[in-house]
Amino acid sequence: MTINQIYNLAVKMAKKVDPRKDLPQNPYPDSAILNETGSKVSGYQGVKKILAGIDMDSAEIMLAHFLKCDLAIGHHPHGKALASLDKIMSLQADLMHRQIGVPINIAEGVLKKQIAIVKRQISPINHYQAVDMARHSKVNFMCLHTVCDNLAWDFVENHLQKSFRVSEFQSIRVKNVMEALLTIPEYQEAKKRGAGPQIIAGARTNRAGRVAATEFTGGTDGGKLIYQALANAGLGTIISMHMKEGNREQAEKNHINVVCAGHIASDSLGMNLFLDQLEKKGIEIIPTSGLIRVKRMTDS
Repeated sequence: MTINQIYNLAVKMAKKVDPRKDLPQNPYPDSAILNETGSKVSGYQGVKKILAGIDMDSAEIMLAHFLKCDLAIGHHPHGKALASLDKIMSLQADLMHRQIGVPINIAEGVLKKQIAIVKRQISPINHYQAVDMARHSKVNFMCLHTVCDNLAWDFVENHLQKSFRVSEFQSIRVKNVMEALLTIPEYQEAKKRGAGPQIIAGARTNRAGRVAATEFTGGTDGGKLIYQALANAGLGTIISMHMKEGNREQAEKNHINVVCAGHIASDSLGMNLFLDQLEKKGIEIIPTSGLIRVKRMTDS
């Protein structure tokens, strides 16, 4: 596969499970090819070896160069993709509307302030540090952020549906949601590493009510204002990748249970679902930078 074919496959997989409708050709500004050297891997011979990780910074780029990898794939964005992080956050409004039933005008309204905050927060960051290292080291480099987060979100949602019938949500406990998450290998390994799923709002014995993985995709967190809207729409338990303390307090204030699945484990889940497709095509994957590599080659 060429670099463009790899990137286009990621976009295709993400669009297939995207909560939005009528998507443009590429609706993921935070996922991009960041550096192409113009070497053989852009042409017929293609990519044979990839260094893949969660945070691909300058050190990881040098590692890719040292290991003679054809491509470095990071999860978290760099370059223009990082500078465009705020532009993907509107996805969360569609997710809140279609998945939970929050009226779209309210979903867009409560996100508007946070999108502006994120835009200001990312503005002063040194976006191109790792990209420049890739350019000087002649390392092909891409980041796959929301495209992989979409895959993780879809996987966890389907896993919940397989674990519990919708009619059972009123009787199951938060501890049962935790137990369901811990049947996923990435979360099992994260627990061994001391960073497994944890209940950060509510209690193990609380009834879960309606459960949804609402904080898995869409760039970054949606801010403090979303929790009242989610509670009003009937959400009982959130499964989140990660949550700031102020957001956690707002969820608790609105009597929403929160299960924090774990940031790096959740990112690894989304990356793994994509990387499996590359391994099926004979590409060697070298995991690094926190990536918990789990293969599901026989599942599809």
